[in-house]
Amino acid sequence: MVKHRGRRPVHAPTGAALQRIARQMLPFYKAIACNRKYAAAWSRTVVSADLNAMIKLLRKVSPVLGKHGLGTNAIGYFISFAINKSSYSNGVTIPPGTVRFKFETAAHCALTRAILPLYRRLACQRSFVDRLARAIRCHNKPLAIALIRSTIRSSALKAVYIDHTGFGLSFKFPFSKHVYQNLLFLEFEK
Repeated sequence: MVKHRGRRPVHAPTGAALQRIARQMLPFYKAIACNRKYAAAWSRTVVSADLNAMIKLLRKVSPVLGKHGLGTNAIGYFISFAINKSSYSNGVTIPPGTVRFKFETAAHCALTRAILPLYRRLACQRSFVDRLARAIRCHNKPLAIALIRSTIRSSALKAVYIDHTGFGLSFKFPFSKHVYQNLLFLEFEK
């Protein structure tokens, strides 16, 4: 349990919540990693901020994801998950303020190929996901970072950030001048 200054304690994330998110995101991340045409169409919808087209694309690979909340800022996207009384967000973005109306298909594909082993492990290995969730909740950043880095072997992974509700992964690919981030975090808890 983590306490916010002036607010009530946060009890998230749980292993069950992280596992549910990973299981639901896995078909989408696989489609981006393995299908260049699908990934290019996705990138176009992100840059144009066309939420209706994004929902249609999500439903092609995962009907469940197409029912979740979705957002874009033309440099990334986030999918929302309502779990119990909490709302989590997962997605990929370029850090705000560094670029406008840019989302490279090649970088997105490379990032998803790099994170697939982590999301597979989160989806399938309950002991791993419980251990990671506990490390995040307890502010054990070294353990959480070690768990994530033990699964993602890409040299493009430049930083792992842990906060009290989730994680952020920063990737820098040699063919792109932009940093891309995969984020999973608690938006709010009722």
